[in-house]
Amino acid sequence: MRKWLVVGAGLNLVLGVPGLVPVWMVWYLLSNWPLAELGWTQGEPTENDGVWPWFVVFGPFVLLFALVWWFANRSVRRRDGGSGALYWSVAVAAVFTPTAALVVAGAL
Repeated sequence: MRKWLVVGAGLNLVLGVPGLVPVWMVWYLLSNWPLAELGWTQGEPTENDGVWPWFVVFGPFVLLFALVWWFANRSVRRRDGGSGALYWSVAVAAVFTPTAALVVAGAL
């Protein structure tokens, strides 16, 4: 049981490295439009193309990463005999670990 949890954590750490790109894309989209409109962030001053190019160009890329992540984890999760909530919590935490590490390193 614990073996597959460790395999899942390792898989998600590896997937977290290319996962930096879709996380950045989603953050850029959110910080320039809805969060900037609410006044929580400042939008990029040179961004005047609107949201449409982001959905057309980067939407499929983010969707592809999400599908790869889901199918890779689904196959490992089936072999894990433990709690589904524990597995998915570890999977989400592990996939965001490289992003969190870069955010912390950038703040230093």
